[in-house]
Amino acid sequence: MDRSMESIYLNFELELALAIAYAIACHEQRKRDKLRRRSRRRFWLHPIVEVRESRGAYHCLFGELNDNQEKYFEYTRMSQNSFRYLLRLVEGAISRQDTQLRKAISPEERLLVTLRFLATGETLRSLHFQFRIGVSTLSGIIADTCRALWDNLREEFLPIPTTEIWQANAQKFEQVCSFPNCIGAVDGKHIRITKPSRSGSLFFNYKKYFSTVFMAIAGADCRFLAVDIGAFGRANDSQTFKESDMGRRLYENNFNFPQPRPLPNTEGPALPFVVVGDEAFQMSGNLLKPYSSRGLDRTKTIFNYRLSRARRTVECAFGILVSKWRILGSAINLKIETVDEVVKACVVLHNFIIDKERVNMELDEPIPNPLPDYQDHPLRTTVEIAHMRDQFAAYFVSDVGRVSWQDQMV
Repeated sequence: MDRSMESIYLNFELELALAIAYAIACHEQRKRDKLRRRSRRRFWLHPIVEVRESRGAYHCLFGELNDNQEKYFEYTRMSQNSFRYLLRLVEGAISRQDTQLRKAISPEERLLVTLRFLATGETLRSLHFQFRIGVSTLSGIIADTCRALWDNLREEFLPIPTTEIWQANAQKFEQVCSFPNCIGAVDGKHIRITKPSRSGSLFFNYKKYFSTVFMAIAGADCRFLAVDIGAFGRANDSQTFKESDMGRRLYENNFNFPQPRPLPNTEGPALPFVVVGDEAFQMSGNLLKPYSSRGLDRTKTIFNYRLSRARRTVECAFGILVSKWRILGSAINLKIETVDEVVKACVVLHNFIIDKERVNMELDEPIPNPLPDYQDHPLRTTVEIAHMRDQFAAYFVSDVGRVSWQDQMV
């Protein structure tokens, strides 16, 4: 290669390098400009939000509801007295200070917008236009208020069950469901969510949607006695229950259960107090499940029916919960940590309203149809546990344990 060609080649390489460097510099500059445009706020306070105190739903509508108790209950899902009591419980945890730049949103408005979010399942953007509060502000308010509801209501309305609480529930189950020595009913519910970021298939359940699992033991009055919230949706009920704290305590007989006693109007033997569940659960000394649907005789059929009546209480509790707090009936589009706070808030509000509104949750008898059986494969149980179930079944068909209408229902 002569000198002239070598010079041309070097000049070409230099020009190409300069062109590439210039293109990279322009691209970086465009990225910086774009970020500056994104970070530049058009408004310090958006005009829609600026008129919150004159046109927001809290300031315009909520005051009028005080004169109409029926509409007040529809809007807040509770009476005015209950709302005021609830506000006193959480006011200290959700109050914020005013600043020189803006006035803080009042605790009452924070509680109201959270209750509307839980009761209706509306999107944050929809509530933004109703209450004239920014979407990001709403997100923080709802998370903080749900956390405050759980922290301040749990001790009073969802305490750790004591022996006295279990005994009181045993009396209710015997009166309402005609099932002696029963202290609770256990079941699980999938809470539908949008797919969490980078979660893979952890939350994808057998029903083909993303969810977290809510396990609960409910009493005869449809109150929740113990709950476990936040397990991965892909796990089944039995696995989730055994791995939960309440499941471990139940299977290890470390749940403050009363001492075994004979069934009513019998001289023995003493049988343990039990929680009833469906076929998905593993039976133990304190957990009964129905007989397999194959080869049932009259005694086993009546036992399954009587057990299904007791187990229906937890199904009713879930139904009442979702009917009142409809956020649980739709896919929750929040961070997974906030989803757990939302579910926990709904649980304590459920118990709070039953206690404060004196709601009668007793089931009418007789109930015409037992709940359908699940198709899960039951796990093996020991001979002693199976014999205990047989003793309950024999009692239900005996002269002292039978009820007059049970033969008509099987």
